Amino acid sequence: MQIRPYQTSDEKEVIKLWYKCNLVVPWNNPKSDIERKLKVNPEFFLVGILDGKIISTVMAGYEGHRGWMNYLAVDPQHRNLGYAQKIIEVIEEKLKAIECPKINLQVRSENLEVIRFYKNLGYYDENVISLGKRLIPDEEYIL
Repeated sequence: MQIRPYQTSDEKEVIKLWYKCNLVVPWNNPKSDIERKLKVNPEFFLVGILDGKIISTVMAGYEGHRGWMNYLAVDPQHRNLGYAQKIIEVIEEKLKAIECPKINLQVRSENLEVIRFYKNLGYYDENVISLGKRLIPDEEYIL
């Protein structure tokens, strides 16, 4: 798998992958998320390419205190082959290169398989509660 920065021509393929991976929820418009990401740390939006197709993504950022990782996706047909670990390693190295000391991520609490995956990579439950507040509502995106 070749890993490279996201390009605007990737949009439709990336959004289809996110739907396939159940990452899209009605209150987060993926097109708007991409547009916003391209304004802040666009170099931390990566795609993984295999046989000319996007099979993985990760979106990350750094605000000076810690890094965040979102939209980790691997096409279900290509899971358990090391692609998720590879794209995470690349984004972790990019964050380390700018002296980001720590990375956080969120996983839906019922997604036990993904929680186990991250724990196997050295991530751990920090026994904190994630709170959120919508500042700008998104329009629902229909694929």
